[in-house]
Amino acid sequence: MQAYCHRCEEPLLSGDESPAFCPHCGAPQIYLSDALETASAAGEASTGVLPPPHPQQIDWKAAILCAMMVALVAAVLSVASTRLPAFSFINWLWTISASVVALTLYQRRRPQALMDAMVGAKIGVLVGLTLIASIGVAMAIAGLVARFGLHNMATFDGELRAQIEKAAAANPQPANLMRFIYSPEFKAGIMLAGFSMLAGLVVLMSTVGGAVSGLLRTRRQ
Repeated sequence: MQAYCHRCEEPLLSGDESPAFCPHCGAPQIYLSDALETASAAGEASTGVLPPPHPQQIDWKAAILCAMMVALVAAVLSVASTRLPAFSFINWLWTISASVVALTLYQRRRPQALMDAMVGAKIGVLVGLTLIASIGVAMAIAGLVARFGLHNMATFDGELRAQIEKAAAANPQPANLMRFIYSPEFKAGIMLAGFSMLAGLVVLMSTVGGAVSGLLRTRRQ
């Protein structure tokens, strides 16, 4: 292919070697290097498939499965503890160690997976949220069955009313406010507030437990 000078536009000498300067005006000539041409040719000859993405630090499918297994046991123990007080300590012990158990199951399923304090904390948050969701659903179903099916919530209602009366005696309120305090809506609000505090505590314990357990199990990929 005939080349021309970029300054005077006169034809350059043809041959195996391209001249460094124009023979007519002496302007230096610029050519693409062989390395750029080779790289361009290699790119065109590639398969066109993008390289695989960087592997994730956490196998979330395995982590979610382990968290659900631990949460299922916690839900069963929570319901059992309402009927048999002896299960209360076992339920409390399982709840505070849930993230450690979940990380143990996770590493057994993914023995070569990356593990450190950050990974443990992330899985701990997942375990805490799963625990709260499963315990909340299980306790709600158990409460509905106990109240409308078995009709045995009188003891719980009596204890809750006694606590409200004790708080009202210590801090007297107007009659219209006391009627609202004794209403079912206010009692439901108390239950939701207590469960929210419990949820925050469980998530915090699971996160800290997961971070400590992950730090002790540190393994680089």
